[in-house]
Amino acid sequence: MVGCASHSLMHATQSAAIRDRERGLAPHADAIQATVSESGTVGALAFLDARDGRLVVLPGDSPADAWARYAASPESKSRPASAPEVVTFVYRKDIAKAPETVVQSVLLQQQAHLTAVATLATELRRIEDRLDLVQRELAVTKQDTDKAVADMRALVEDVTAVRKFMLQTAQLGWLNHEQTLENATGIRRMAATSQELAASSAKLEDALRQLSENLAGQLKALAARLDAIQGKIQNLH
Repeated sequence: MVGCASHSLMHATQSAAIRDRERGLAPHADAIQATVSESGTVGALAFLDARDGRLVVLPGDSPADAWARYAASPESKSRPASAPEVVTFVYRKDIAKAPETVVQSVLLQQQAHLTAVATLATELRRIEDRLDLVQRELAVTKQDTDKAVADMRALVEDVTAVRKFMLQTAQLGWLNHEQTLENATGIRRMAATSQELAASSAKLEDALRQLSENLAGQLKALAARLDAIQGKIQNLH
């Protein structure tokens, strides 16, 4: 909002000051319009510098826009103007509007507001950039998480396969153990049978030896009896 003042609402001294200002700007009307035409804007703030009395023309599409453009220009730093408390916004000559009286303090408040808005916009862009970065980081983190989950599932599958293999190996070992026990039992049985056969063989050998000895004794006794009989026969002759 631009602070405009009506002559009827102003103190007589202020009204006189405005009339003096307008009279002071009147000789510069052509220069003001030339500056406005060159800038291509709706109008311009115009005033005489309070220090040196030089004409200052600040083009813009509104009083606030003209002041904001001036505040952002290098000229405001290199050759700052000393504006009076009340300045005039002059419209381009093809626009049928009377000049507006504008209070400088209102322009300063509007400029401060625009600066705050620009600062907030910059901060908002910074937050949006940070948010975008965080979203990208979250997307990367999600990809990493998905990959970690996939790797974990693959690891679980590998562990399951290893467990299955170990179970099969244990079952095979148990079967081998059972087979070993059966083989050991068979060997013990074969050993016992071998021992029994050895004992039977020893008994048979002993029986054959005794039979041979008895047969030899009987043959010897038979031979002795035959000798005795033959001797008796010889004595008969």
